[in-house]
Amino acid sequence: MIRVRSLAVALSATLMLSTVAACGSGGDDAPKNVSAKTAALGTLTPGVLKVAVEPYAPYTTEQGGKIVGLDGDVLTYIAKKLGLQVKPQVTDFAGMLAGVQSHRVDITVGGVAWSADRQKQGLFTDPPYYSPPAMAVRSGKTYKTVANLKGRSLGTVDGYVWVKSIQAVPGAKLHAYPDANGVFDDLGAGRIDVGFLDPLIIIAAQKQRPDLKIATEYLTPPTAAEVKAKPALQYFEPYQTGFYLPKKATKLERAISAQIDAMYKNGELAKLVKKYGGDPEQFLKPAADMAAARRGVDRPGDWTPPSIGK
Repeated sequence: MIRVRSLAVALSATLMLSTVAACGSGGDDAPKNVSAKTAALGTLTPGVLKVAVEPYAPYTTEQGGKIVGLDGDVLTYIAKKLGLQVKPQVTDFAGMLAGVQSHRVDITVGGVAWSADRQKQGLFTDPPYYSPPAMAVRSGKTYKTVANLKGRSLGTVDGYVWVKSIQAVPGAKLHAYPDANGVFDDLGAGRIDVGFLDPLIIIAAQKQRPDLKIATEYLTPPTAAEVKAKPALQYFEPYQTGFYLPKKATKLERAISAQIDAMYKNGELAKLVKKYGGDPEQFLKPAADMAAARRGVDRPGDWTPPSIGK
C-alpha cells in the first residue's frame, strides 16, 4: 500500500476523523487490571490499541469487532503478547493516515508502504512483510520483465502508483479502473494483458473467481539503470510495508517492532503469509536496497531489515 495510492487522498479525511475520534476517545472502554508494563506503552487508552483500518480483504477486514486478514492477524498476535485489547475503527485509506498523523488513533495497518515522506509525519515499525511486484495474468501467459510489457495493455486501479509505472513502459496502454473488480473483469475477458494489484488481492481472486482463469506472476524488478532513465519505474520494485504510528508513540513502536522481528524467527509470519496464499520467499525476504532506504532516515546506520532464513 504506497499501497500504492496517491498521497493526495489524505486531504479528504478531515470530516471522517471527527467521527473516528467520537467513536473511541473516551476511557469507558479501558480494560480492568492493566499491567504497569502495558500501561507504559502509552496508548490513548491504557490497555487498548485503537486501530484505524479500511475494508481491504485479505489484508484487513473488520468482523464482529475484530480485524481479520494478514495485517489483522499479525497485529492481533502482537497485541496479545503486549497485553493490549484491539479496538478497530473503520475508515478509508486517507482516514487511516490522517488518524495516525493527528494522533486520534494509536496505529494503522493494512499494507501501508514505508516512504520517506510518510515517516516525517509518523513512525513506521519494522516491516511485517514485503510486498512484491505482483501481476494478474491470464493462465498460460508469461511476462517476466519490463521489456516483456512493452506495447501491452496494462491495468490497475485509478490513483495507485502503478499508474505512473505503466505510463513509463514504452508503447503500453494504460487502463485505469475504479476498483480491482474492473481489472479482473477486463483481464478475464482478454481486454487487457496484465493487471497490477497488491499480491494477496490477486491470489484471493484466483480462488473466488476461477472462471476468469487468471494466475499470479511476480515481475523481475527493473534494473537501476532502467529506474535512473525512467524514475517512475521504481513503483515496479518491491516495497516494504509497515505498521504506522504517531510520531510520539516511540515506546509502542519499539515494542511492536520487537514482536515483528520475533515473528520472523519463530515462524509465525511465514505461517500467516501461507494462510492467505502468499509465498514466504516473496513476502518475507527484503530486496537488497531496502536497508539503504531507511538507514540514517528512521533507522540506525547499521540497521538490517528482518528476514526469514537468518
